[in-house]
Amino acid sequence: MSIAWKEIKKNKMRFFILGSIIFLVSLLTFIISGLANGLSQDNASLIKDLPSGYFYMNSDAEENYNLSRIDHSVQEQMVSKHKDAVAFSIEMGFLNDESDKQRSVAFVASTDSRLFESVAPGEIILDRSLKKEGVKVGDTLTLKPFNEPLVVKRFVDQKKFSHAPVAYLNMEDYKQMYRAEEMQLLFIPGENSTQNFKGLQSFSNKDFLNTIPSYSAEQMSLNMIVWFLIVISGMLFGIFFYMMNVQKIGLYGILKAIGVKTSNLFKMMWTQMLFITILSLTLSVGFSQLFNKVAPEGMPYHLTNETTLQLSIVFLVIGFIGATLSGMQIKKVEPLQAIQQGEV
Repeated sequence: MSIAWKEIKKNKMRFFILGSIIFLVSLLTFIISGLANGLSQDNASLIKDLPSGYFYMNSDAEENYNLSRIDHSVQEQMVSKHKDAVAFSIEMGFLNDESDKQRSVAFVASTDSRLFESVAPGEIILDRSLKKEGVKVGDTLTLKPFNEPLVVKRFVDQKKFSHAPVAYLNMEDYKQMYRAEEMQLLFIPGENSTQNFKGLQSFSNKDFLNTIPSYSAEQMSLNMIVWFLIVISGMLFGIFFYMMNVQKIGLYGILKAIGVKTSNLFKMMWTQMLFITILSLTLSVGFSQLFNKVAPEGMPYHLTNETTLQLSIVFLVIGFIGATLSGMQIKKVEPLQAIQQGEV
């Protein structure tokens, strides 16, 4: 271990450069991951906040909830059979405020359930983001193109769908406005609630999210960038320690000649890798959390402790693998041959 620390002190600039690169790559990874999570919440927090369970839509809808219609008899059977089951619909539309300014919202109507807001006829409950735009409790909003007046009852936190604030409607108001007698979707909470119903297709929470086109496209793109950056960091570790090991062939030969085991040489390299990685990750985690406070208002940024921990572990594992693979040449070093070559 002492050899590892002595080498770090001797080659401060070399290790500083590696640490700086790992810091920048990991910081960028954390920020992009935070943006991915933020966009995920902004796109589908209405669905993500629901407990684990199964969604059901009409098989003929071809995984498009807009085309799904649940037969009324099937809805009644499932809602009465399962205590927490709920039928609901989502429609994208527009509301006009009292100054006739148009606002895009996602209308949601459901049967009575603790999972969705209960709304009286003629009233509407909105996501709090609309309050920041000037809408107040008691305002009368008009639902276009039906010109139905709706009074704002209250606001709820972080309820979005397809990047639009959610607007909860009474189910009877929804049916009258959209001339629809049937709900689009059924949801039954519970890990083991999946069942086969004739004419219906089931989806887990994750599978249903992937049926939302904008959600799957966004998350796939951002997650690809995150994993690409992680792979780059692994390659950086491998290249750095490979070059270091090439330069120290003679040193390794001398150490082996005086009885230092190969395992101890690997431990020296792992110690250096852990020191650089942990220090870089500590700084990048701190800066990524600071970014959350200084980010422009309205930017969908949400970096959880769980995501931070998972990415940190991945970086440590990738660093360990990269350093270990580059160190395989240490095993091949023959003391006499290495000493004859001399240290580069």
